[in-house]
Amino acid sequence: MLFQNRYKDMKQIRRLFLILCFSLAAASSVSAGPIRPTDASHYVGKKVTVTGKVSQVHTDKRSGVTFINMGGRYPANVFTGVIFRDYIGQFPQVHSLEGRAVSITGTVMLYKGKPEIILRDKAQLTRP
Repeated sequence: MLFQNRYKDMKQIRRLFLILCFSLAAASSVSAGPIRPTDASHYVGKKVTVTGKVSQVHTDKRSGVTFINMGGRYPANVFTGVIFRDYIGQFPQVHSLEGRAVSITGTVMLYKGKPEIILRDKAQLTRP
């Protein structure tokens, strides 16, 4: 009888411990709030919102890729939002954002050592 009570207690403790571990893991994958473009490289692989002033919007004539640079003009920029040609229709006024504050939400990736977020949906690009 005594052994059965201890066994049940240990099962409950183990269950609570697992719930706590899963809760902490889920909470750590969500950013507390918007981050600055200069901090984006610390969040590679994480979904965040980067908020800052757009230094430059440039569309490459050959590839059709549009770059939203923050923290300086290319190549001195510290962060980039990237819109591929197939998704540019989602962002009809993108070139009017130059000089304005925006928020870009998505998973941070590195390209040639610089952080970027790929934009595929208009909900990823907002004005704060």
